[in-house]
Amino acid sequence: MRDYGRDVLAGDWRRPLRGKIPQIPADPGLVVEDADEGFCGAVVACDKEAVTLEDRFGRRRVFPLAPAAFLLEGKAVTLVRPAPASAAKGPARSASGSIAVAGLKARVAKESRIYVEGVHDAALVEKIWGHDLRVEGVVVEYLEGVDDLPAIAGEFGPGPGRRLGVLVDHLVAGSKESRIAAQVTSPHVLVVGHPFVDIWQAVKPSAVGIPAWPVVPRGVPWKEGVIDALGWRVEPSEAWRRILGSVHSYTDLEPELLGRVEELIDFVTTEELP
Repeated sequence: MRDYGRDVLAGDWRRPLRGKIPQIPADPGLVVEDADEGFCGAVVACDKEAVTLEDRFGRRRVFPLAPAAFLLEGKAVTLVRPAPASAAKGPARSASGSIAVAGLKARVAKESRIYVEGVHDAALVEKIWGHDLRVEGVVVEYLEGVDDLPAIAGEFGPGPGRRLGVLVDHLVAGSKESRIAAQVTSPHVLVVGHPFVDIWQAVKPSAVGIPAWPVVPRGVPWKEGVIDALGWRVEPSEAWRRILGSVHSYTDLEPELLGRVEELIDFVTTEELP
């Protein structure tokens, strides 16, 4: 049958298959499936003996780099450790996944701005998108809450060539944040948000080394409730340093945050038509 390829029993089936299985570098983000157990995920780490895969639920598994141990697009492959960054081909990437600009020099800031709610939000955006923002000349500032967002947006004076992008925590239907955001109607202002109670939750639990973010009862301060549930016994500032230190690239963040920040960067850097 031509549609099904050649007879698998044709020829000398006792000959070893070594050499016929392609070797694929285990580059970060490569999606493969473990041939034995069917675990499917993206490569998040690799050393000389093992590779770590993360599935779409944030679960991570470590597998040995055995011959023909994985499937790539349904075909058997052998994963190998990627070449060192200095020897790897292709352009260098920033933490956000964009092409890094070598020898980047300070650029005069544009009039457009991105506002985020607090200092933790600003630190996370800087760590992942800081390179991109410096390339574009966009400054990120924090609001210390969104209660006065309509007045703050008006005071900013948005207009052609002076756009304002705002990232809001817990921007879901029926929330206080959504009602405040709806009051900002300027076409030169874009307010977007993520569904998480706090920016901490936008970091994948697997990156922090916890199974999930704890559910904090109503009436309990969220950050303090999380720290207590995790048994960390530290101040919120120290807990945040631990969380931020676990973030190394965009792969450590939830898609709901990634998409919104990219949307804001596009909005404040796109030239408006006259």
